[in-house]
Amino acid sequence: MKIKKVKMKKYLITAFVIVFANLTQAQTQLCISTEKTTSLIFPFAIRHVDRGSQSILAQQVKEVPTILLVKAASNSFSETNLSVVTDDGSIYSFDVCYDGKPVVLVHYLPINNKATTAMYANGILDNQRVTKRIEDHKWKTDAAITGIYIKNDVMFYQLSISNNSPVDYTIDLIRFYIRDKKKTKRTAVQETELKPVYIGGNTKLVKAQSSSVLVFALEKFTIPDAKYMAVQINEKNGGRHFTMRIKNRKIMKAITLPDYK
Repeated sequence: MKIKKVKMKKYLITAFVIVFANLTQAQTQLCISTEKTTSLIFPFAIRHVDRGSQSILAQQVKEVPTILLVKAASNSFSETNLSVVTDDGSIYSFDVCYDGKPVVLVHYLPINNKATTAMYANGILDNQRVTKRIEDHKWKTDAAITGIYIKNDVMFYQLSISNNSPVDYTIDLIRFYIRDKKKTKRTAVQETELKPVYIGGNTKLVKAQSSSVLVFALEKFTIPDAKYMAVQINEKNGGRHFTMRIKNRKIMKAITLPDYK
């Protein structure tokens, strides 16, 4: 079996991975050869692969996104490394060496012990509504903040969009920002946009006669008395735009998420 070289673009791993990824306790020794293919099976879909050198050939399996196939490009090379980032935000790191006859050809990688931001966000997608009166309505389509949660230094905002119309709702943008409650005639309104560190759920489309739930993870914060947090949702090529205000008293009632066991 031949494995084509994967062309890896050199780019920075996304911010949420850098801040919230769980590193394995130690690098795993991985020995590969030119004659046999080694399979790495991860508990979550593979998001990014980084090879320490071109001595490693790596190929993701399109039909099974949790599997990475690796092989040696030559029959001898200096020890190098391989890093794999999975959808739960975990980083798996391997010290890679050459072995003409590797003993183990299939490696099952365990879930990291500590839960990640992505795991918490995806875990509350189907939670029942616990936050009320933060909502907006346009033409048989409703948007609402249905839950506010916190875990360590991350806050999670559960957002529901219900489309009770016969027309699909295509999402153009969803943004969170802090804004002044009032403005004087001589001063412009001050806005500070908040960038999510992770988003769970479908942020593209809400089909007609259906609903969609999303979870936005943001770094922990509170709001000064003279400001509020706004959540803006715009429809692409449409007029069903929503704006919701979240006051500090709602944030202070955030529900603490339990530890994963």
